[in-house]
Amino acid sequence: MTRSSFRWIGATLTVLLLLLAGCAESDDAADPGATGPAGEATVAGTGVPGGDGTATAGAATEAGEATDTEGATDTSGEEGPIRMGAVLDITGPGANLGGPERDTLQLLAEQINAAGGVDGREVELDIRDNQSREDEAATQLTSLLQEEVDIILGASRTGPSLAMRPLAEQAAIPMISLAANQAIVDGSEWVFKTAQNDRVVVEKIVAYMQTQDWQTLGLVRDASAFGEGVADLFRDVSGDADIVAVEERFATDATEFTAQMLSLRSAGADVNVIWGIPPAAATATQAYRDLGLDIPLMHSHGIGNQVFLEVAGPAAEGVVFPIGRLLVADELGDDDPQKEVITTFVADYADAYGAPPSTFAGHAYDAFQLAVQAFGEVGTDPAAVRDYLETAELTGISGVFRMTPEDHSGLTSDALVIVEVADGDWTLAADQPDGS
Repeated sequence: MTRSSFRWIGATLTVLLLLLAGCAESDDAADPGATGPAGEATVAGTGVPGGDGTATAGAATEAGEATDTEGATDTSGEEGPIRMGAVLDITGPGANLGGPERDTLQLLAEQINAAGGVDGREVELDIRDNQSREDEAATQLTSLLQEEVDIILGASRTGPSLAMRPLAEQAAIPMISLAANQAIVDGSEWVFKTAQNDRVVVEKIVAYMQTQDWQTLGLVRDASAFGEGVADLFRDVSGDADIVAVEERFATDATEFTAQMLSLRSAGADVNVIWGIPPAAATATQAYRDLGLDIPLMHSHGIGNQVFLEVAGPAAEGVVFPIGRLLVADELGDDDPQKEVITTFVADYADAYGAPPSTFAGHAYDAFQLAVQAFGEVGTDPAAVRDYLETAELTGISGVFRMTPEDHSGLTSDALVIVEVADGDWTLAADQPDGS
């Protein structure tokens, strides 16, 4: 048998257990979709809108700083294409995350292949749609493992990523998630991630609260794994057991928020926080304004795309939240180490797709660059790639990554700035906590 045959047999048994557990999430939302550069189909992979079969697509610009190459593995003897598999939330509630991530991977793959590939090896990209469901994420990953891909990228959200983690670990294949919850990587030897951890987001919110002299918050959060444990993080980070005055939940596909907003009004906290992704987070913002709540409103970093602004409309005005620097690229100083990387990516993406990239597209960019950097330094041996990623450094879109064996995210709260919605657009907030 080949090197992966034994691994994916074990992974298949694991996915069957996940399927029996019935961990599916709602898949009601539509794929916003997009065509690739020059109007070509953008997705290669089974079941993904915009593509059919497994096609060649490719990956990466020269942006991003590699770690010291001294002692790098000699990869000159390796031949054949590098196979990158991705499992993304392309349809369902996470579609406005997975769609831009898919498009980013396609764009970068085409760029790197046009430049000669990785050490002359072409990058083959196989993207699968998990339909924003945990069970489908596990199913698609199992299929990719049977195809013997060299690395896994995804999923877009926390729940599907957590469903994929044990399969990647069982197969001993590196996986780079694009989702936020720290549980995705905690204690894992094989799983990494590029979205800023929920903990560092909470740290930035608490720091901003201190600049405003706010002591308490009301929390309305996504009931999925993305929002799980957030209230406890606020208590832990702040050192204040009473910082969360009230906690309410909503489904990822919720459209009615009156009860949650009435609860916030009754709690009378200094600030309220909605923790979720569009469209639900945007609809919740509309409900907040419709009920006349005049308490300051913050969000998590889950709203960093145009969908939020379009759905929330005027209700988004004044919303404040921590996010990576991509949304405010034109306000970055020339001394910002990320400026060149971000502005180049924004221009390339807009040229290819006719629209600016979202912060979620940036998570895919970073995952792709980390993978390509590893392949260029150590080849495609899974253990060598894993070992390389554990000390990788990259100036990316989501921040300046410094991975360690103990920290498979590699970002601190310094990767975030406070952004405000003003006149229907993103702008740097006037008050920035130290380190922003």
